[in-house]
Amino acid sequence: MATSEAARETELLRLVTCGSVDDGKSTLIGRLLYDTKQIFVDQLEHIEDVSRRRGHGYVDLALLTDGLRAEREQGITIDVAYRGFVTPKRRFQLADAPGHVQYTRNMVTGASTAELGIVLVDARQGVVEQTRRHAYILSILRVPHAVVAVNKMDLVDWSQERFDEIAAELDALGLADMVVIPISALQGDNVVDRSEKMPWYDGPPLLEYLETVEIASGRDLDSRRFPVQWVIRPRSDEHHDFRGYAGQVAGGVWGAGDEVVVLPAGLRTQVESVETIDGPLEAAIPPMSVTIRLADDVDVSRGDLLADPADPPGVARELEARVCWMSERPLEPRARLAVKQTSRSVRAIADELVSRIDVHTLEDVPAPDSLGLNDIGVVRLRLSEPLCVDPYEENRTTGAFVLIDESSNETVGAGMVLSASP
Repeated sequence: MATSEAARETELLRLVTCGSVDDGKSTLIGRLLYDTKQIFVDQLEHIEDVSRRRGHGYVDLALLTDGLRAEREQGITIDVAYRGFVTPKRRFQLADAPGHVQYTRNMVTGASTAELGIVLVDARQGVVEQTRRHAYILSILRVPHAVVAVNKMDLVDWSQERFDEIAAELDALGLADMVVIPISALQGDNVVDRSEKMPWYDGPPLLEYLETVEIASGRDLDSRRFPVQWVIRPRSDEHHDFRGYAGQVAGGVWGAGDEVVVLPAGLRTQVESVETIDGPLEAAIPPMSVTIRLADDVDVSRGDLLADPADPPGVARELEARVCWMSERPLEPRARLAVKQTSRSVRAIADELVSRIDVHTLEDVPAPDSLGLNDIGVVRLRLSEPLCVDPYEENRTTGAFVLIDESSNETVGAGMVLSASP
């Protein structure tokens, strides 16, 4: 099989990396790319040359990811950088999110589609405020798996005692499925290859864990959900009776013969077939993109949701949601916005600002006057038309939405449904 075909058929794991300034995120990502041989010879020559000119006694692998000149000049990462790399076992898409509190929205963006979060901790500093904030964001976004990479172990003499102290502190963060790995990104220990300097650590190196973690465990395979993105009606006379509904499976296992309800209308029918361009499938699971054909000619449009009639989502006109505000213009009560959820958009009014998170204490502060840039708070929204939603903790696709300023068409917020009212 050709390499490109093999890469397409291997499983994709979406990662987000986060950590405080100087924890070594960019170096870690550079090390992963370098040790898995994902960089070109001319790229390596360039970073070796820049490293020499800066007087480093080592190759500064952070230069592989800090591609923007502004980042290099300031010494900080200022946006979400997406990188892809491939190993024989798995494909990876890596979002490198900035660590500063003023870039909370960037981290939310990077983590919203991630199946695993890597939190970097400096072995000298231990768990700091930013570590707790990043862990909090990963937990509210329900990122299914977390790795805490305790970096710079070379600067604490590879101390097991120091590692155990930090691991004990991490237990209080409440991260789902957390694994803690001691590493030195600069020297490469326990990143791709097992370190001989820490014989006391008997777990896997970072890459081995990333290649073997069970991705499907974080997906909703119980509740069937299928947002319709496109209605397919071929123009040729040969297939004049074909009518299919294209989209990405958001939950459950879909197959021919399944009972289905079309929401919000409430029409019921059965699945006739589940197909891709290569032909019919026995079953489709998240996040596969497929076309579903129905047994009856019912009225289905883009923005509708196909679901299991025995376990449907809520059809809501009011939402209470946790919102990360992403605009420099504050969100104030009674603001008019558009809500885009799966493939459906409706107008909404921010009926009430219930609370705001204090980013330092991670506690709820009641009823703020407004939500500012990078604030996270609980908001009640009243919708002009019904949306089919699940609580975000049950389904990260049907429970998520974005808020759009209709006058500028700018995305101004990201939301996670807490509860919904008919």
